[in-house]
Amino acid sequence: MVILKKAIVLVPLMMLLASSAAQSRQTRLPSIPTGMVEIAQGEYAPLYKSPDGEDSIAVSAFLIDADPVTNQNFLDFVIQNPKWSKSQVSRIFADETYLRHWASDTDIGDAFPTSPVTNISWFAAKAYAKWKGNRLPSVAEWEYVAGAGLHSPDGKSEDGFTTHILNLTNRVTPNTPFLVGLTKPNYWGVRDLHGLVWEWTSDFNSALITGESRADANLERKLYCGSGVVGASDFTDYAAFMRFAFRGSLKAAYSGANLGFRTARSL
Repeated sequence: MVILKKAIVLVPLMMLLASSAAQSRQTRLPSIPTGMVEIAQGEYAPLYKSPDGEDSIAVSAFLIDADPVTNQNFLDFVIQNPKWSKSQVSRIFADETYLRHWASDTDIGDAFPTSPVTNISWFAAKAYAKWKGNRLPSVAEWEYVAGAGLHSPDGKSEDGFTTHILNLTNRVTPNTPFLVGLTKPNYWGVRDLHGLVWEWTSDFNSALITGESRADANLERKLYCGSGVVGASDFTDYAAFMRFAFRGSLKAAYSGANLGFRTARSL
């Protein structure tokens, strides 16, 4: 009888300890903001080798937006940060095509609220990301995520992946981009990386620096001069050549009708 009483006492105690441990684990786990997904750490094989000849670099785990930033998202930002409106933005930070598809500072006109925002400069994209508590993804991070297929983190292991991405990249961009989120998410749960709009990265005009852009000293100063390249790692990846060529043609104040962005966050 005494043993039974002890058991009765121990069972609730064990349940309490298990519950406390679960709550402790839950407290330690980082919360993922709505609209973002977690990308596990891995390695990225750059199209162009870095100056020191590295064939691959480590990419730390991070968060990234599942979809590109939309017109509505950016309108919310502009309303709270009027200096980034089309009439007030400094020409140092955005050229004359900045937000030209909007009817006014706070009216997106005929643009769809859930279409990717375009005609955005790198400076504006960076400011938006900071406002959200995020940053722009590095080239390595973006390419690492974009290299995933539907079922694998390595899309090239899936039949037809390279051809499919090239076809999307070659698709004529309509005057009004399609809505976000209409395509299937890739292995990571990220959509619309190919064929919807081009996207800014933090180190857009560098062939490759590192997987952690914050570690690159004086990177912003170098954004107007592309890094030298040693050689391509995969001459058959024509879509990647197109992306790198496009990035190499940009300047930070440039705004383009087919150029948008998404944000990322370090873990």
